[in-house]
Amino acid sequence: MTLDQSTNQQQEVRLSILGMRCAGCVSAVETALQSVPGVEAVVVNFADHSATVGGNPDHQAMKQALKSAGYDAAVMEGLEDPSEEERQEEERYRDLLCKAGVAGALGLPLMLGAHLDLFPVMGSAAGTVFWSEVALLTLAVMFYSGGHFFHSALKLLLVKQANMDTLIALGTGSAWLYSCIVIDYSSQLPSLSAHAYFEASAVILAFINLGSALETRARGKTSAAIRALIGLQPRTARVVREGQEIDIPIEQVGLGETLRVRPGEKIAVDGVVLEGHSTIDESMLTGESMPVEKVEGASVAAGTINQQGSFLFSATRIGRDTALAQIIQSVRQAQNSKPAIAKLADKISAVFVPAVVIISVLTFLIWLSIGPDPAMGYAFVTSMTVLVIACPCALGLATPISVMVAVGRAAQMGILIRKGEALQSAGKLTCLILDKTGTVTAGKPSLAEVIAFGDYDEARVLQYAASLESGSEHPLAAAILTAAEQKQLTLDKVRKFQAVAGHGIVGRIADRQCLFGNAALLAEHGIDDSNHRDKMAELAAKGQTPMFLAVENAVVGIVSVADPIKPDSAAAVQQLRQRGIRVLMVTGDNDITARAIAAQAGISEVRAQVLPQDKAAVVKALQQQGEIVGMVGDGINDAPALAQADVGFAIGTGTDVAIESADIVLLQGSLLKVSEAMALSTLTVANIKQNLLGAFFYNTIGIPVAAGLLYPMFGLLLNPMIAGAAMAMSSVTVVSNANRLRWIKLDIG
Repeated sequence: MTLDQSTNQQQEVRLSILGMRCAGCVSAVETALQSVPGVEAVVVNFADHSATVGGNPDHQAMKQALKSAGYDAAVMEGLEDPSEEERQEEERYRDLLCKAGVAGALGLPLMLGAHLDLFPVMGSAAGTVFWSEVALLTLAVMFYSGGHFFHSALKLLLVKQANMDTLIALGTGSAWLYSCIVIDYSSQLPSLSAHAYFEASAVILAFINLGSALETRARGKTSAAIRALIGLQPRTARVVREGQEIDIPIEQVGLGETLRVRPGEKIAVDGVVLEGHSTIDESMLTGESMPVEKVEGASVAAGTINQQGSFLFSATRIGRDTALAQIIQSVRQAQNSKPAIAKLADKISAVFVPAVVIISVLTFLIWLSIGPDPAMGYAFVTSMTVLVIACPCALGLATPISVMVAVGRAAQMGILIRKGEALQSAGKLTCLILDKTGTVTAGKPSLAEVIAFGDYDEARVLQYAASLESGSEHPLAAAILTAAEQKQLTLDKVRKFQAVAGHGIVGRIADRQCLFGNAALLAEHGIDDSNHRDKMAELAAKGQTPMFLAVENAVVGIVSVADPIKPDSAAAVQQLRQRGIRVLMVTGDNDITARAIAAQAGISEVRAQVLPQDKAAVVKALQQQGEIVGMVGDGINDAPALAQADVGFAIGTGTDVAIESADIVLLQGSLLKVSEAMALSTLTVANIKQNLLGAFFYNTIGIPVAAGLLYPMFGLLLNPMIAGAAMAMSSVTVVSNANRLRWIKLDIG
């Protein structure tokens, strides 16, 4: 089923309809749907509360029509596969490589043969035939390998603009046209200028296409993040129909259906728990490492993972309406809306091209007015040579070579540059957003504090807590058990173990009644915790999760677990602030915990309880305020914001989705690498500018010679050897300068 709403081709859409209570509803649903423009046929199935609609209607219009008639509806569909986008990107890369190869296959032998005098002399009978054939071959290569440049230049000309494409088209076109004229009129032109530049046209196109191919490959596969997100949704779901549990494709799940989720399974669609309880890993939504307890009436989301327990839930959102689908849509919109970075070569070309054209016209007029006979011949030769020499081969290498060297340097530093454009913008960032869990913090709960009361010491409190947790599957159990193991504590045997969902654990140790859990657990057993509430509040304010330990109806200790900040997070934030970067922390966690962690890291601006789509909105709002925004995250919930940001930094220890959505990956997971990446970006941009200057320099100094400046004094017009030397020297200069990035010192603040 195609999802393209813009085509006239008839589609077939299945809708799940909520609210159909009797056979009489069938007619009402049919009438409502038939009133929607584009609907050509409607078949309503009362048995499974669905409708199949043929035609080309708007999905939202159908849902609105049904809502007006008293029914809720959702499109029953899977999430589309972005493989077509990936295929097109791969085809573009291969196409550019092929164009570069074809142009190089002609240009390089021509260049080598010209320097070794292997070809027939221009003006001879054999030369005329040979060079005429070369002219046709070059024209074919220009059409195949350079057609897109000429097409772009023509469009820009119509709106009186110029860029790199204009310069390429002007230089290669002039070289070919001039060379064709030389074939027929070599005897009527100054002897020093009777040279063909066909090899220049081909070689320039080879370099430019190769550079474009390398940039395309450096950008990475933009659809990989979408593919990874789609992979989070299971292909099938277990539904309860007529008292039987059956597995069906995800597209066939309807609104209001009852679904069964077993331990370790991914949740298929959004819904509300009807029966049972469990803990759910919701890190894809909130980014938080602590799984969430789910009881009757709690909401669950598609793509999240059930950790323990089995439960039934009712589907409330399916297809493109689920939270996972909305995250995917947010990533897609962010990728599509991210503004393209203006290329430095285009900016220079916008000024350089008009200047060269003006110089060429003035050269023609001056030689025509005061030049020796044949004045027209000299005027044509000099003006065309100005256009030919203006397009340097090294321009095609100027940006890609710097990016390639910088990418290699970054990899040695533990930084993976996935998109070359990020190197042109990371150094310009004015604002950096940090996720909390897994980015500023370690992303894994660990023991924070142990407080003992009465006759108990800290070791004994931890020993009792770990003993109770040894039989538990609670998410925090691992942190307490690990701490007890590190302290080499011997665990006691626990009898009559009982896990109380959402509250804690009850059991007997050494024939004593022990409780370990929250205040609600103590209240259930009539244990007074009033003397310790202030301490619990203090620990919670630090971003910790405190739990009581009670023995024989008396509180004997508090054990708190927290996700600690990484050892270098505070230093990294300080480095960023020294660079003048505005640092914010945006997280899905609660405000108290978020502010506690932010204070430890030295971050003053905090936004808490932010959903994945809203993180991208925060980035967009800052961009609209004029900020150049970077985003650092590690979770699925960070993917939309990473894609929306001017530069997205993914923590390498994070999820594949985050990594695929980002421009730069910090392989070692350290925030210190952000400053290093920004410093490398600044150096790379400076290096690219130097390369462009070098690429233009040798050819620019050749323009006065091409215009005939040396002719009155020395009788010299531009010699082909001078042109060749200019091209060679500019390429050597660019490559040598780019390689300085391998060892140049970084200023990381």
